Amino acid sequence: MKSASSHSAQQPSAKRKSTSMQSKTDWARLKKEGATPKTSAEHPEADVRHIVRGMVRRGLQPLPSKASISLRVDQDVLEWFKAQGPGYQTRINTVLRAFRDASV
Repeated sequence: MKSASSHSAQQPSAKRKSTSMQSKTDWARLKKEGATPKTSAEHPEADVRHIVRGMVRRGLQPLPSKASISLRVDQDVLEWFKAQGPGYQTRINTVLRAFRDASV
């Protein structure tokens, strides 16, 4: 026979709720504002150009591997490429590839 002090004979104690589990979401503010869709500026991964770029690559030859190098260019040239927007390194590579192909 089990004693009253044994583990199985003890009454289960009520678990205390942790205060850290309470939601910190301001539900009243969210309900007041309503559900507003996110724009591509807030979620750049949802940008149509990003999605299309991934789709265009399907079925094509694999991209050649890239080599990491250190390249010195004039500051004004670098600023011009950067001013064109994200992907300036890819554009520099494209210009160099076009020059190589034109020189053949």
